[in-house]
Amino acid sequence: MTKGQRIAELRKSKNLSQVALAKALHVSSSTVGMWETDSRAIKDEDIINISNFFNVSTDYLLGKYEDINTVPSWASEKDKIDLDQYLQSNIPMGFQGIDLDKETRQKVRAFITGIFWEEKQKMKNEGKK
Repeated sequence: MTKGQRIAELRKSKNLSQVALAKALHVSSSTVGMWETDSRAIKDEDIINISNFFNVSTDYLLGKYEDINTVPSWASEKDKIDLDQYLQSNIPMGFQGIDLDKETRQKVRAFITGIFWEEKQKMKNEGKK
């Protein structure tokens, strides 16, 4: 699946039109249309904005994982437990003393999960556990 197909799928899953998504991302509806047909490259900052908007990892948008919730194939059961324990720990979910809302906490969790798997993969490649 291409980046454009992933964006179209995410947009449709939220019952959004291209116009509505474009407004949310502060781009033109023709830009969204061209992204979805893979006829226009997507800027890095737009990939990040799309990722945040749909609460998915940039890795998913870029095609590194086939499923939004995919755990890397190389991940061991211990790796999965490590991630779960890390996410269950008391990571502050606030900003300047104000608790984050549920949607923002989910975005933070998705971001942290992506970083966790990237760092685990680096460690495995270097022969560390």
